[in-house]
Amino acid sequence: MPVADYPTYCRMIDRAREKHFAYPAINVSSLTSANAVLKGLAESRSDGIIQVSTGGASFASGLSVKDMVLGAISIAEHVHRVADRYDIYVALHTDHCQAQLLDKFLIPLVAETERRRKAGVPNLFNSHMFDGSALPLKENLDIAVPLLERCLRNELILEVEAGVVGGEEDGIKAEGAPAEKLYSTPEDMLEVVRRLGAPEGARFLLAATFGNVHGVYKPGHVRLKPSILKAGQDAVEKKYGKGRRLDLVFHGGSGSLLEEIREAVDYGVVKMNIDTDTQYAFTRAIADHILKNYDGVLKIDGEVGSKKAYDPRTYLSLAEVSMAERVKLAVAALRGTGTTICDENRTGPVQSGH
Repeated sequence: MPVADYPTYCRMIDRAREKHFAYPAINVSSLTSANAVLKGLAESRSDGIIQVSTGGASFASGLSVKDMVLGAISIAEHVHRVADRYDIYVALHTDHCQAQLLDKFLIPLVAETERRRKAGVPNLFNSHMFDGSALPLKENLDIAVPLLERCLRNELILEVEAGVVGGEEDGIKAEGAPAEKLYSTPEDMLEVVRRLGAPEGARFLLAATFGNVHGVYKPGHVRLKPSILKAGQDAVEKKYGKGRRLDLVFHGGSGSLLEEIREAVDYGVVKMNIDTDTQYAFTRAIADHILKNYDGVLKIDGEVGSKKAYDPRTYLSLAEVSMAERVKLAVAALRGTGTTICDENRTGPVQSGH
């Protein structure tokens, strides 16, 4: 199927919330990793989200260019072409754009969508994330509101973050953040609804924080409190009504316990970001191939090696399969197996397994 259009993306999010499952949002930085996501989603019969960070986009443009806008566009255009060969829907999203990078990343990508729309071409991306979590909440939302209004005019969904996700991603560290910033409060979530709920018809996602951390840690190191999400949603429902409950995003999802993931989904998480675990799956397959075929990959003692062993297509194919399998595990953990809209369109309502 083609990349989801705006109505389809909105429907995807609504179905996830109603049926208590969530979509894996997998970070990619190359054509091979994007292909792995599509393969894993298709084999799971699940729709999903492919996303690109500023660092991943810069890498995708090439080490001599390092143009994050160009890299993001290149990956997105590839996905638009290849997704047509799969019988699922996928959405395209950009991850973690901090305030100082807005004019270098997010704004130019929105402008590219505006250019495409004027030319009668479908949107390149479906949603973008503005990460203003390093700012006081008022300043964060002061920037987010006009961004949301611009997104609304262009059929884009905006993701924002209230609170700070710990750890490190793309070289951005959250070290030194006050402990309380790792946990969003009901007051934070109410203020997000008040400010971002003002533009009529706008859709947004909230990355609320509940102790989540980027990266993978040993069990017990990260203290997640999914009940924080419930408290915030209850406060929103009490003040604004059930229809204003938030569509939440779980950042730092790699390495989380299954029960924590599913509890978060029960409280309104419709999107879970995954990067570290899929990076590891990708690299593990390459390392395994090299260790098992050392004398073929390298020219040992003047020998010629084995072209089949050192051909990048050999080990990158293994990496694609390995990463796709990890995507399938993520889909299952999020109760998303067999939930694609494509199957529902063919056979009627599909149960999510909740």
